[in-house]
Amino acid sequence: MVCGSTQGIGRACAAELAHLGASVTLLARNVERLKAEAAALPRSVPGQEHHYFAADFTSMDAVREVCRAIGESGRTYSVLVNNTGGPAGGPITEATEEAFVGAFRAHLVANQMLTQAVLGGMKGQKYGRIINILSTSVKAPIPGLGVSNTIRAAVANWAKTLAGEVGGHGITVNNVLPGYTDTERLKALINAKAQKSGQSVEAVTKEMLATIPAGRLGKAEEIAAAVAFLASPAAAYINGINLPVDGGRLQSL
Repeated sequence: MVCGSTQGIGRACAAELAHLGASVTLLARNVERLKAEAAALPRSVPGQEHHYFAADFTSMDAVREVCRAIGESGRTYSVLVNNTGGPAGGPITEATEEAFVGAFRAHLVANQMLTQAVLGGMKGQKYGRIINILSTSVKAPIPGLGVSNTIRAAVANWAKTLAGEVGGHGITVNNVLPGYTDTERLKALINAKAQKSGQSVEAVTKEMLATIPAGRLGKAEEIAAAVAFLASPAAAYINGINLPVDGGRLQSL
């Protein structure tokens, strides 16, 4: 199951896992896009099937309905990719209570609910991979993303705690930390910064690229490749880590 899978990194993860032979369930809020993406996913092995559930993560009732549907479907999941669009940017001093509460529910609480929905099946097959798409802000907060920095760190610690509890069942829990990746989310953040600072989009992008040793933005497919590795049997002894995929931008180990 891949969340946020009709665009950006989530979409790339779903495509990569399907290409490698997985039957993928997409989870996002737009039904028409879900139908189109599910139909477009590769079918590379016999018996491979793709499905989808629709839910808006701003509604806990909608997430509960998906969890109920998971149980009723009779399907078990070996891999859960938790991925939700980041909270709106802005300084932490200006963030509202509602912004923090909404982000906490859409990211951490939704992750918890979906994990509980699939955990029984993973324990039963003694194999499971829970992979959370977070941000390099887990290691170094990003200026202007106050709510996101806070919530991403909370999810990272939730994941580390979970990793310690389920590791004995053949289940791993890891976080992938994308750096500046060429997605609609990043374009929106660049545009917002350009408007606020009075700089051009090109100037803001140039400043961003100057902080990346690789000298370019990441590709969603490169994040998906890291996710696919962590989802595989080859990563069975990797548990409870934060894996940056950022072109070397982070200055910490």
